[in-house]
Amino acid sequence: MHPASRFALFLLVFFSLGVASTSAQSAVSTADGWVVLSVGEYTTLKRSAFPAEPEPAAPPVEATLSRIDYNLKVDGDLATGEARLTVDVIKNGWVRIGMPDGLIVRDAQLDGRPVNLAMRTRDKGPGCADLLLSKTGRSIVTLKIVAPVTTVAGTDILHLPVSNSAVSHAAIELTRNGVDVRITGGLLLEHLENANGSRWVANGKGGEPLTFAWRRKVDDVRANQPLRLRGSITQLVGLGEDATQINAEVQVEVVQGLANEVRVRLPENLTVNQVSGAMVADWDVAANELKVSFIEPVQKSSRFTLSGELRMARDGKLTIPLIRLPSAERETGGVGIEVLGAGEIKERQPVGLDDAEAGELGQLISSRQSPSLIAFRLQPADGKSERTLSLNVKRYTPQAVLTANIEEAEYNTLISADGKMLVQSRFAVRNNQRNFLKLTLPATAVLWSASVGGRPIRPGRAPDGSFLLPLEKTRSGDDAPAFVVEVSYLDRTASWTDKGRARVSLVAVDLPISKSHLLLHHPPLFRLTPAPGASGSFRVATHTPPESAALRSDAPPSSTEPQRPDDEISVDHPETKELVAKLRDTSRGSRPARNRPLRVIFPHFGPSIFFVSELTDENQTPAIEFDFQRDRKRGDR
Repeated sequence: MHPASRFALFLLVFFSLGVASTSAQSAVSTADGWVVLSVGEYTTLKRSAFPAEPEPAAPPVEATLSRIDYNLKVDGDLATGEARLTVDVIKNGWVRIGMPDGLIVRDAQLDGRPVNLAMRTRDKGPGCADLLLSKTGRSIVTLKIVAPVTTVAGTDILHLPVSNSAVSHAAIELTRNGVDVRITGGLLLEHLENANGSRWVANGKGGEPLTFAWRRKVDDVRANQPLRLRGSITQLVGLGEDATQINAEVQVEVVQGLANEVRVRLPENLTVNQVSGAMVADWDVAANELKVSFIEPVQKSSRFTLSGELRMARDGKLTIPLIRLPSAERETGGVGIEVLGAGEIKERQPVGLDDAEAGELGQLISSRQSPSLIAFRLQPADGKSERTLSLNVKRYTPQAVLTANIEEAEYNTLISADGKMLVQSRFAVRNNQRNFLKLTLPATAVLWSASVGGRPIRPGRAPDGSFLLPLEKTRSGDDAPAFVVEVSYLDRTASWTDKGRARVSLVAVDLPISKSHLLLHHPPLFRLTPAPGASGSFRVATHTPPESAALRSDAPPSSTEPQRPDDEISVDHPETKELVAKLRDTSRGSRPARNRPLRVIFPHFGPSIFFVSELTDENQTPAIEFDFQRDRKRGDR
């Protein structure tokens, strides 16, 4: 149906519906009638009958400079040739495309036909040329250009603008030979030399100018001199159960000539896995010899690393494989050997090597923390001198060994009704590797004394405020003796009323505790009841003496023994005599040479409750909570 007829039919149906609705409301029966519409309603109806097609979205860019190719010939201080610009037009109609800045254009052609460039002025600097196009699609613009060549300190420089092109390519032909060319803003692809000159081809990065700089090549007399070099090899040999791992760092120092490659002699059956270095271009292994090629001839020094593995016997008398530099007139460095797994080195027979410390042989060896590491320094000699190293390795059956552990902890606590608490913590420690024991007291606690193995000490402080106590080191195994670490401190809580709940927090250590027991002395006028479920892993038990022999043998004297008056203190012990003498000197006005740390003896008196616990994790703060209530019967007494 014709669009006009469809619109007329639509209006007739609409008018009929309108007339029928009007007749039904007024109950007036008419055969026909009129409907009056406003211009806006009529326009709406017409748009509904003939919907307009949406206009296409505008392209994000009108045109783009996709590629620019230079082909120039340099003669004197000018470079002449052509620049081919690949242009893609997207928008319908006329578009303006800017030409690269700085070009001196003599002629322009568009797809082989001459074309004019429109000049556009700028506020600052010279104007620029634009190309006006109305044809969509791809077009090729060929420009005949002239570019100046500047000379700075004997170096000729040619700048080629690339504007905002995605791809840039340049081929430069020079009318002379024997020049060194350096390219900035691109990558060299091709270099050809002929009788008439040289040709250089490069690709630009597409965001910065492409610059060619060349100067006369200077003959290096070092290239004609025989090669003389010195070398340093630092290697780490790991004797494993199944395979021996070798990591080496080779440093070459050129004394005379240029080093295009270096040859390294390898041990038999060594499989080289990787060779890496900043100047390494390629490497190859043949007939127990590693050939390393460099990207550029080495004039001064270069360094590279290599790693590999080979199979050797797991124990017994072994000959350590060594990496050598046979072409070096002076070979230095070092060798580090470590046993991977449970084992140790019994005997050593070095030839051409001296004993050394691992920390003196560089990061490769000094970074290892193996307890079975031994190190040797190479005696200065040429690369063909005799060097051998024989070792006797003994293996052991691996066993789980605990480096440090607290086999038993004993806590004695005395608490008063005004909230003062005196806490004594005694730990039976087994240690064969740890240097320090880290203790974290409650936030309100004040340290009174600390001792290790019965000797009072001054603990150090960690950055987080905790205390560090130096530990003794004993042999490993189940029969290793334990020693006692003792810490006493004063803490405060809220004063007790007639009844309430109190909490006792103990010291936290960075070692696991196998078992613990706590003896809590409290005021006689109060009854204590452990809070159900609030005492952690502690539970009430019958009082038993410590199981650890160290805690039993190092137990301090009980304060319940009769005490002597102050003027009858026994000074039979030598340390007590020294302390009394220094205190007397202090009372006379002189100062002692050094304040000695003291060991506080815990006073055991009053009623008590005994708690036990097992398996306390490291850095965990043991704590108990209990309910207290004043005992009226005892108070009346």
